[in-house]
Amino acid sequence: MSAINLTSAMGILAMLNEPQPILKNHALWNLNNLVERFWPEISTRLPIIERLYEDENFDNRQFAALLVSKVYYCLGELNESLSYALNAGSFFDASEESDYVQTLVVKAIDEYTTKTKTADIRRKLDRRLEALVEKLLEKCIADGQYQQAIGMAIECRSLDMLKKAITNSENVDAALSYCVNVSHGLAIGMAIECRSWDMIRKAITNSENVDAALSYCVNVSHALDNRIKFRREVLGLVVEVYQGLESPDDWNICQCLMFLDEPKGVTRILEKLIRSESVDDVLMAYQIAFDLVENDRQSFLSTVGNGLSSPNLESAPTEEIYADRLTRLKNILSGETSRRLTWKFLRSHNKSDLRILETMKQSVGLSNSVCHNAIMFANAIMHAGTSDVTFINNNVGWATKASDWARFSGAAGLGLIYSGHMEEGRSLMWIYYHLGDGDRCPYFDAGTLYSLGLVHANHGESIKTFLLDILKMTTEEVIQHGACLGLGLASLGTHYGEMFDELLDILDNDTAVAGEAAGISMGLLKVGTVDEAVGGLMLTWARESKHEKRKRGLVLGIALMVYGGGIDADHIIDRMPTDKDPIIRYGGMFAIALAYSGTGNNKAIKTLLHFAVSDVSDDVRRAAVLAIGFFMYSEPERTPQIVSLLSESYNPHVRYGAAMAVGISCAGTGLSEAISLLEPMTSDVDGLVCQGALIAMAMVMMQTSEAVDSRIGAFRRKLKRIIRDRKEDISSKMGAILATGIINAGGRNVTIKLRSKTKHNRMSAVIGLAVFCQYWYWFPLIYFIGLAFTPTAFIGLNHELQVPVFDFLSLVKPSLFAYPEPTSLVSAATSAFRLPTAVLSTSARAKAREVEKAKSKMFSDANVAATSTNGHQVDKLASEKENKAETEPSHEILVNPARVVPGQEKYIRFLKDSRYVPVRPAVSGFVILKDLHPEEPVALALTDEQTAAADEPTATAGEPEPDSNATSRKAFGVDDCKIM
Repeated sequence: MSAINLTSAMGILAMLNEPQPILKNHALWNLNNLVERFWPEISTRLPIIERLYEDENFDNRQFAALLVSKVYYCLGELNESLSYALNAGSFFDASEESDYVQTLVVKAIDEYTTKTKTADIRRKLDRRLEALVEKLLEKCIADGQYQQAIGMAIECRSLDMLKKAITNSENVDAALSYCVNVSHGLAIGMAIECRSWDMIRKAITNSENVDAALSYCVNVSHALDNRIKFRREVLGLVVEVYQGLESPDDWNICQCLMFLDEPKGVTRILEKLIRSESVDDVLMAYQIAFDLVENDRQSFLSTVGNGLSSPNLESAPTEEIYADRLTRLKNILSGETSRRLTWKFLRSHNKSDLRILETMKQSVGLSNSVCHNAIMFANAIMHAGTSDVTFINNNVGWATKASDWARFSGAAGLGLIYSGHMEEGRSLMWIYYHLGDGDRCPYFDAGTLYSLGLVHANHGESIKTFLLDILKMTTEEVIQHGACLGLGLASLGTHYGEMFDELLDILDNDTAVAGEAAGISMGLLKVGTVDEAVGGLMLTWARESKHEKRKRGLVLGIALMVYGGGIDADHIIDRMPTDKDPIIRYGGMFAIALAYSGTGNNKAIKTLLHFAVSDVSDDVRRAAVLAIGFFMYSEPERTPQIVSLLSESYNPHVRYGAAMAVGISCAGTGLSEAISLLEPMTSDVDGLVCQGALIAMAMVMMQTSEAVDSRIGAFRRKLKRIIRDRKEDISSKMGAILATGIINAGGRNVTIKLRSKTKHNRMSAVIGLAVFCQYWYWFPLIYFIGLAFTPTAFIGLNHELQVPVFDFLSLVKPSLFAYPEPTSLVSAATSAFRLPTAVLSTSARAKAREVEKAKSKMFSDANVAATSTNGHQVDKLASEKENKAETEPSHEILVNPARVVPGQEKYIRFLKDSRYVPVRPAVSGFVILKDLHPEEPVALALTDEQTAAADEPTATAGEPEPDSNATSRKAFGVDDCKIM
């Protein structure tokens, strides 16, 4: 029967009512061919066809189920369609390439993964569904489609099938390299919902290139941030397979072990490598240590270092070599080597433009305390890690205008400027130790203690005992505030027991200023522990507290404590967003953000969006929108889409939160979509929205040049205009000043990175930005942004951890990633806007007539000369510009160590005849190099002598000469406080 001549299927449908089975079978076969055309008519007879399937005496009951499935598919009822397709048995051909089959295959996989999320549901799983999924995976393996097999195995949480797919691959290297490249695509999406361990193991073991397959599995595991338990199981399997290889990848194993929090395994590997006779093994141990340090887990690294066995120098001569290597390795693990080299790099490559600060100082004057304080913050951020206090020393009189808490902030800013420079930290400690017995300046003292924490942030073994002693001795609330902040920074994530008890005593006193700092400090100390008992105690104190500041400190401390907890932290978090107190709900938004930071968890995002549009408190709504930025920094390109509508909200708090969310998630990316969203917000009618947009824009544009995006230059000019305009809103002006500091941070050699190169969340960076966002209530917390800074540098090191001088290539024009051009100093006369002087109308007319006469006389004499001269100058400038464009090389030779910004990394290449090659491919950060010609002499960089030479002060045109007698201590009025 030809389907072309049919205009209706009613005649065939009538055959279903016939008693003879042969007629019913004939009808079913023909209807199966006609279902795409006549499914509306067939759907009217669905009950009859369903009864045929239910009739166990009917021979073709499975074929009837297939027909019912297709009709339900056309009706859009996919659940019913899949159910009948599974009942169709062999008649449902999963290899068919029709839209119907492909749609149901995807539906089957989704259904399978949904039902395998918990062990209880898994035991009740439909065996037909499980058989279909396994059949699909077996077909992928049989057809050689190993990438699809791996993705499906992870999707179905089958470790066995994953191992089989990897080990059975004909070209595992190519297959798994492909998987790694698309790990942020479909495979990652599947991996988030995977469950079946047997299938995963099978897919791995069947791969021909197990190394590449395992690398892929490690990358996929990063998508499981919101499923901590399962991620640990996946990585445990990966480590097991790695260790069974003939040549295991020690670097990847150590990264997995860090995720698994197994420092003993890392210790064994590092000790094995540094005891090896192979120099390559020793270099790999150093590289592993540097990459672990980048992941920012102080307590883990301390355990690894302490676990390394001490050398027995009397047993064998080789122990001396081991002792030397061990010393270097421990210095790396402690962070000492990276801090020292980072400080030297930032100091030697400092490109801070003091004219910017001088212009701001002249523009805002002395009467505006908010802007005065903001400039001190901007100065500290601009010189973070550089140890450059030239601006302070050159402006002693101006800096001494600070008083009380402004003096506290000024003193604390020294800690950010000297961050990572422990020697200067000890100098600050010396100042405190030598306080006189007369009148004291408690604000400066407290700021000094805070600055010590900034200097030793996340590496405070040498300072925390001193800070704890100060905290125990003092009863002054201001001093307690500074000591708590400093101690929290120095003891970040260490769970220091004695400090915890002291903080409990301070919180028990129910004081506002000290209680706020103690709550934050407790969160810093317990970061990531997800301690239900401590969290419950802090929440109880927050509910009972009468002081808003103490309450805010406690709820922020809870948020810090649940960092990275994921679903394990839900039992703590769930009590906060529903509380009747808006401050506790506010803390709940940050708790959700930090517990699921970097995961992009859809459920958490929906929760935040609900509070962003429904909560009665503006603070809560602002925090809910802002918190989205902490979810999405692993996928920054999605953030502008998510918050685009919120950025147009009628509520300025929501608009501010949207701007900051984009700034946090897209920090340091230069993302065009983010800039496009923020650009109109920088001119918002509300000053606070404008402030947030300016800060966010600066964060996004860090280390992005005007040659890459012309809007960068326009933004810098806009910042200058806002700062100079006396009619500008004070909030906008403060935002412009802070944005200027951020976009020029660290001597223009740092950026903000919330994830390491190995895709670990950088704990201190995430925590730093979370506390920085609290500057809305307490300005001194601005300095926490320094925890998120990371140098944009390539620093190559040899086997002695020295920095050899060698050349490498940047295959792009130098201007594309060059430093911004230095600015010109604006005098006080031109920087300030003045009201016009009153002029009589008669005087104005007389003056205008005189000007017109002078102009007409001059024009006749100078017209020809001016025309020829100006034309010559224009032609000359145009010619110079053209020549510069024509002569600019297409590449640049960089010398180790060199500034390499994130956008430049893909253009970095090593010379073919280079003496040094990296032991592991890397184009930024600390890179261990293999010397191919060790017999040749070595030229070194970043030596102590070179750093000392770089410290010599040099005056720039338009800048005042530095006063050698003026010190930062005097600049903050310390002498006035009688500090001896």
